[in-house]
Amino acid sequence: MAAHTSGPNGLVPVHIAVHDPAQMEEPDPQAADYARKLFAASAKYAGISWTGHGAEPRWLDMDTSTCAAAINPSHFSGHGAEEFDRFLSGAASRGEPALIIATMGTADDDDDRVRSVFGRPGGRVDFRHFNGAIVGKRLLAGAEVSLAPGLDAADHDLGLRLVNRPPSAPWWAMTLQASALEGPRGTTVQEPEGELVPILVDSLGEPVVARWTSGDGKQIWYVIPDGVDWNRVVDWLVQRALPTHVPAALRRVRSRHHVDPALETPAEMQARGALEELERRYLEDKTRLEDDLERARQEAEPMRNGLLYGSGSELEDAVAVVLHAAGFAVTDLDEELGGTLSADLLAVLNGSTCLVEVKAAAGAAGEKLISQLQRHLEKWPQLRPGQPVTCAALIVNHQHRLNPAERPAEVYQRRVVEALPFPVIASGDLYRWWRTQDWSAVQAAVLGQARPGGEQDETPARGRENPAVGRRRWRLWSKDGTA
Repeated sequence: MAAHTSGPNGLVPVHIAVHDPAQMEEPDPQAADYARKLFAASAKYAGISWTGHGAEPRWLDMDTSTCAAAINPSHFSGHGAEEFDRFLSGAASRGEPALIIATMGTADDDDDRVRSVFGRPGGRVDFRHFNGAIVGKRLLAGAEVSLAPGLDAADHDLGLRLVNRPPSAPWWAMTLQASALEGPRGTTVQEPEGELVPILVDSLGEPVVARWTSGDGKQIWYVIPDGVDWNRVVDWLVQRALPTHVPAALRRVRSRHHVDPALETPAEMQARGALEELERRYLEDKTRLEDDLERARQEAEPMRNGLLYGSGSELEDAVAVVLHAAGFAVTDLDEELGGTLSADLLAVLNGSTCLVEVKAAAGAAGEKLISQLQRHLEKWPQLRPGQPVTCAALIVNHQHRLNPAERPAEVYQRRVVEALPFPVIASGDLYRWWRTQDWSAVQAAVLGQARPGGEQDETPARGRENPAVGRRRWRLWSKDGTA
């Protein structure tokens, strides 16, 4: 093993269990698979600006006893086991925890069971001198991940650096697994040691980035998914992880990223204190704003889903909420009268009483929806002779299988609706008015009246089926079609 001696140079030594990529030549396409995997393993670290981040790489065949951290160390003889043991021994002799970064899985391989060039399964991270392992199950493409709650500053910073990886980047859900040892008397199962702390979690709360700490605190493993931006990770290692877990390593090399607080000038102390306070306020504000956003989404989702994608009672309930917010007294006629004896809703405002029919159409809306409301209007005097209606409205969630931006603006063509005695309103318009709290637009649309003060709706004139001006009041039709 090549010796590496030097005085303090400001760079933190870090062990990586591959050969120096600068010394590796790309193998011929006809070369053995083993040679190509060796080159690929080293090539992952070729683009790291080590010096820029304040680090110095120690590759295979280099002394690792003074290294402050290790990246993907190997357990296997001839592939880094000796370097790994010297790294662990060096940390122990100094009374420091061994800080280790390991990747889970193989980004370029869909089968985690395929063993890597070092023999370790792609979806498994084994500890050194401790029982148990972290195993990973590759998630389907498009998996959503988020920060786990209650993280300290270093873990929170790592999570922020990894959470916004490209959508195609893979994730693995991680769990601690017991060790199974085969012996002459059979298999012995040893429960996993240490504690696994989630940093990023998937939608089910399972960790996809995590920190494992041994029970005696002598080893700290950060397990991250394969396919990361190593410049981000190495920068985090020097800027955040080492100051938190192994600050003496920075002092030994006189790293520019660390100054003993006892040696700081008043100006340095003031600036550092202000920065720490800024970070504290940022975390508090971010948590508060995330809570505000979650509450707002919980309020909006039922309305967004109901008005833009819903049908049946989901759509009717959302329409009722909009009408109520716009000032209408709303009655659920299906519930009050039973079944489908009348229209879906009765909306009353300032002396106007409206029958409201709410329908959904996966494709183009058929004219049958119009005739249904007309029949309800004819039947209403028999149901409520003492409560005449003065207006009606048909609200339709049309083409609801399409993205809202792809739907036609009008529910029906102009020639169909011009002869109708009641407005036809797209539920997407109701959502837009609810979202902007434009209650006068809701009232004008449902009542078929001009908006107060001559205001005009922002919807372009093309395709509007409930114009604010010129809508005539409907009159009950007799069965023979006369007014």
